Amino acid sequence: MKLAHINIVTRDADALARFYVTALGCAALREPRVLSGEQVSRGNGLAGCEICSVWLGFPGADTPFLELHQHKTSPERGPSGVNAPGIRHLAFRVKDIHATLSAIIGAGGAALGDITDFGTAQSPYYIVYASDPEGNILELEQPGENP
Repeated sequence: MKLAHINIVTRDADALARFYVTALGCAALREPRVLSGEQVSRGNGLAGCEICSVWLGFPGADTPFLELHQHKTSPERGPSGVNAPGIRHLAFRVKDIHATLSAIIGAGGAALGDITDFGTAQSPYYIVYASDPEGNILELEQPGENP
């Protein structure tokens, strides 16, 4: 078994795609597509479904890819915290945690915590939580020397 892709349902697929391209260096894998019709509705169980689908590749990885879906209609969602039940965050191992966090903030995201060492004196391991502009939670990880 192999993880194929990660899906985020978004209010604005173009804007969120720009964020991931700018902040994390993702790249478009294909032109955006509109998915609709009986086959789509039958597959996902949503009658009359229409979706704008954007596929983005992560730097240096063939899979999984990031799939952004903007549905024609979506229910409202309140903010969810790091401790809310369910799938909660995407984690990225980065070379420069400070630069990546700055890029996230500069592209419209936000820091949710402070960069913290979860390793040992001999083997530091830095993490920080952030969010994209729609509130999806991202974890950044940097193993190695003091950043």
